[in-house]
Amino acid sequence: MRLLILGGTGFIGEHQVRYALERGHTVTLFNRGQRAATRLPKVDYLVGDRDQNDYAALRGRTFDACIDNATLVPRWVRSAAALLAPHIGHYTLISTVSVYASDAEPDADEGAARQTCDRADAFDLSPADVRADMSLYGPLKALCEDEAMRQYDGRCAMLRPGLIVGPGDESDRFTYWPVRIAQGGEVLVPPRADPVQFIDVRDVAAWSVQVAEQRLTGAFNLKGPASAMTMGEFLDTIRSVVNPDAILREASREFLAAQQVNAWTDLPVWIPGVGETAGAHRRSSARALAAGLPLRPLSVTAADTLAWWRSLPIERQTKFPAKQFGLSAARERALLAAMG
Repeated sequence: MRLLILGGTGFIGEHQVRYALERGHTVTLFNRGQRAATRLPKVDYLVGDRDQNDYAALRGRTFDACIDNATLVPRWVRSAAALLAPHIGHYTLISTVSVYASDAEPDADEGAARQTCDRADAFDLSPADVRADMSLYGPLKALCEDEAMRQYDGRCAMLRPGLIVGPGDESDRFTYWPVRIAQGGEVLVPPRADPVQFIDVRDVAAWSVQVAEQRLTGAFNLKGPASAMTMGEFLDTIRSVVNPDAILREASREFLAAQQVNAWTDLPVWIPGVGETAGAHRRSSARALAAGLPLRPLSVTAADTLAWWRSLPIERQTKFPAKQFGLSAARERALLAAMG
């Protein structure tokens, strides 16, 4: 294929590009050119600013397929389509499970209700507006999907990943666990019975290219593993790979709440499997799995993520965990002491 990737230098993008090249495709990237990234041979790098409606570098070009990694706001879909829609055969939007209106229902599929946005200026908003108010993220992604379906009717796929993990993720969301468990000693962990879902970035990347190859259409949830997994199984698997001698000390929801320890941020990946979040880590990916979504084992993801982490400059490693996700060593020691 002649494959256009909008974005292509971020967390997903590099894996996408390498996989597409391995499949023999001709790859063109279009982005602002501001992110430091490895320049790969046989890749055409084009520069333009979508926020300024600058698509001049793409004029006169045709592509068999386009994968849109970068879109946060619906006007980006509309403005790109004004130039690209007549000149591409298939369009894939990397969306998100955050489009859904509720996480309360276990096993909800792609037909579940999505968020809505009633702002009159929705098509005037920029990514900066979203970053300033993350409550806009899900509703605007839903509008991006709607616009993609209008612009590429009958030749559009919308991929809705959940938590994307693996080598290259600088957020420390998933990375926290293999790195922290590898350090050893007593490790504070959340309730073991709660469910967990995630997907390796390389599986998202590979399948987005396969979707384009097969010209699949419609919405697909991208969450693994293929069968239900608990936080206990998740953590035990990581421990078995990175440090079997680490001691995992389970805290109850009640203790964590009393100590003001937050799910997802203080203890990354974990979301309580009850109440309004009962379905957050129990969303159905049956449609994508039936269509061939690959899911590599957690043991591989954990080992590869730790190896990637250890390849980073030492100054980055000393900043673990990152500011937004994970417990500091001092906070974890205090909580372990409080548990007795």
